[in-house]
Amino acid sequence: MKQHFEMFAAYNRWANQRVYDAAADLTPEEFNHETGAFFKSAMGTLNHLLVTDRIWMKRFSGLGDAPTALDTILCTDLEKLRQARIAEDWRIIGWIAGLSARDLAGRFTYTTLSEMRTISQRLAPALAHVFNHQTHHRGQMHMIFTALGKPSLSLDLVQFQRTEEGREFV
Repeated sequence: MKQHFEMFAAYNRWANQRVYDAAADLTPEEFNHETGAFFKSAMGTLNHLLVTDRIWMKRFSGLGDAPTALDTILCTDLEKLRQARIAEDWRIIGWIAGLSARDLAGRFTYTTLSEMRTISQRLAPALAHVFNHQTHHRGQMHMIFTALGKPSLSLDLVQFQRTEEGREFV
């Protein structure tokens, strides 16, 4: 199971890099343009993904800063946001590398942001949620690029698995 999550952490980094590379071609107006996505724009969506990863990593590890709202804007500048994303992706990869099978089978407890409820759950299903959540919102980024008339973006897991980095997981 650990290799499964190591693959998703590596895939997550790879896919985020592709999204940010595509976002670098947006004008500032396009980056901030409201397209109907849940977090409105590319800027809002990319911030949300970083916000939620920081929230979950704080829950998982007890370390780092965690915003208190899902729509927090950490950074309006794409390049600064990209650097924060890169750092967070490597943080996730490193943290997962340090997990044991016992850790993955274990439980953790946290308080939800929206209802302030205490939740206790197994780590592995929560990690699956985190990576699925990233995929969901990267799909929204695909829609944002399309709505702005930009080229479509292939982010399939199998495409990652066919890269040099991804082959180790196949």
